[in-house]
Amino acid sequence: MKKEKDNNKYDRLYVAIVTPFKENYDVDEIALRKLLQYFMQPKFRDSGGGIIINPEAGEVFYLTRKEKQRNVEIAMEECGGKVPVFAGVIDLRTEDAVKIAIDAKERGVDGIFLIPPMGSMDITTSWDAEKYPEVFIDMAKAEVEAVDLPAIVHPTGAPTSLYGIGLPLGTVIKMCKEIPNIVGWKMTYSYQGSLIIAKALRSFDRHIGILRASARYFHENLATGYFDGTVTGSFNYAMESMIEHINAWKRKDIDEACAIWESGLSDLHSYIYSEYSRLHVRYKIATWLRGLIPLPFMRPPMPKPRKEEILKIRDLLKKAKLNVISENEINKILEKVPY
Repeated sequence: MKKEKDNNKYDRLYVAIVTPFKENYDVDEIALRKLLQYFMQPKFRDSGGGIIINPEAGEVFYLTRKEKQRNVEIAMEECGGKVPVFAGVIDLRTEDAVKIAIDAKERGVDGIFLIPPMGSMDITTSWDAEKYPEVFIDMAKAEVEAVDLPAIVHPTGAPTSLYGIGLPLGTVIKMCKEIPNIVGWKMTYSYQGSLIIAKALRSFDRHIGILRASARYFHENLATGYFDGTVTGSFNYAMESMIEHINAWKRKDIDEACAIWESGLSDLHSYIYSEYSRLHVRYKIATWLRGLIPLPFMRPPMPKPRKEEILKIRDLLKKAKLNVISENEINKILEKVPY
C-alpha cells in the first residue's frame, strides 16, 4: 500500500497560476503573493491542491529568466512544504530551457512542468508530432536529465481532428517510455481523444497521473473515472465551486455533483473554453472579476480583453453564484478597453 501511495503522490488538483501585472506590465509581486495565499486556504489544500507556477496561463512565454526565478521564489515562500509546487520550464533554446529547469530546482520546487518548444513554425504550428516526436522529447530529456525531478507534461501541439490540441498517441507512449521521471500527463485533448490517451496511460507498468485540463469536460471526465487530478487555469476563477463539484463526485454523490454543475458552472466553463485563441485572456478576465488580481491585462502581444467578454463573464460568474467585484471597478476597466 505504501508503494501505491508513493506512486500516486503527484495526483493533485494543480492550479495553473496566472501572473498578475501592474499597469506598466511589471510583475505585481504583492498580488502574486495574495493569489498564492488564496490557494493555501483549507478548501484547496485539504482537497489535494497543488501549484504550477510559470505555466502557459501565467504567460511564461513573456517572462524574463529573472522574472521566472522570482515567481518561483515567491511560490516556494508562500506554498513550499504545504502543497507540491511544479515550475514551468521553457525558453527559446534548449540550453536556455535547461537553465530555467536548474533555476527552479535550486529554489526547491517539487517538480518541473514540461512545455513544448516555442519559436519557428517548424517546431510549432507546422510540427508533425506523430512523425517527428523527437522535437519535444529531446528538449524534455535535456531538461529532466539536468535536474532529475518529477515532471508533468503540458502536451500541446498543432490541432488534429482526433486529439484536439494534445499530442498524438504514439508520441505520448514514446515520451513516457523514454522519460521515467514523468509522473503526470496534462490532458489538453478533445473528449474522444482524451479517452484514447487515458487508456494508454493506464497500460504502463508505472503510474502516470491522468491530469485533466479542459474544465468544461470535468463532469464527463469524473464520470468515466479517468480523473487522477488536474492541471487547470480554471481554478483561478472558480475554485470554490470546482472543488465542491469534484468532491461530490469523489463521494459518489451524483445528485449533488449534477446540481453544482448545472447551477451555472458548466455554462461558465463552456464560454471560457469556447475559443482557444481567447482562453488565457478569459482566464485573466475572470480572475480579475473575482477580485483575486488587480488588473485583467496580459503582456503585449497578448490581446486585451473585449467589453463583451468582460460583461459576459461577469454575468456567468454571478449565475454560478461566485462573487465578483463592484460595477464601479468594472466600469473603470471598461473605459480602458478599446473594443
